[in-house]
Amino acid sequence: MRLCRNGDFIRTCSEIHSVRLLLVEDDAMIGAAARDGLRRIGHAVDWIRDGRAASTALATESVDLVVLDLGLPHKDGLQVLKEMRGAGNTTPVLILTARDAVTDKIAGLDAGADDYVIKPFDVAELAARIRAVLRRRAGRADSIVKHRDVELNLNTRQVLRAGREIALSPYEFSIVAALLERPGHILSRQQLEDRLYGWSSEVASNTLEVYIHGLRKKLGHEFIRTIRGVGYSAATA
Repeated sequence: MRLCRNGDFIRTCSEIHSVRLLLVEDDAMIGAAARDGLRRIGHAVDWIRDGRAASTALATESVDLVVLDLGLPHKDGLQVLKEMRGAGNTTPVLILTARDAVTDKIAGLDAGADDYVIKPFDVAELAARIRAVLRRRAGRADSIVKHRDVELNLNTRQVLRAGREIALSPYEFSIVAALLERPGHILSRQQLEDRLYGWSSEVASNTLEVYIHGLRKKLGHEFIRTIRGVGYSAATA
């Protein structure tokens, strides 16, 4: 398994916007490598090590995608997946496992998995498959998002405003990408902070407001709407 050790790999890792991931993996070495590699890309990653805890988390928390091992203690990953889908949870799931038999792949996909990756794996490939799953779920064939006079490339992280490149920090980019998934839809402060930092991170009380202020200066004061007491949305009018 390769982590972000050289320049080429680091560039590959940067080609994706941040999302909130739940990693379910009981092997300490594999779990740490996957968590650290995905965090280097900019994802918020929460790591759980057994199937029972995964089911509890999925019943009470919201994530963008689950990276799920199958051979888990207390509850098998396939059972976790079946219970998710049975409860109507449509969160994308990417199975990450050493079970490489065709019958295992068929069972995982038929149970509702969106993709199936065999161990040992390369974090760059894992990131690319996460990117592809999220594009398919969002109904996009490519990685370009356009809204008003702003254009985001979710792969290269390039941002254009009226055709001119704008430099955004990783967190600023992640906020814009989240808001533009559904322009006009309101995301609460908690939802945005969870997307950026994960469940266990301590966040300063005004951090999000600082990023929003910076984005308005770069993308226009009317680009992001504040709905007082509720949250933020990308303006549609």
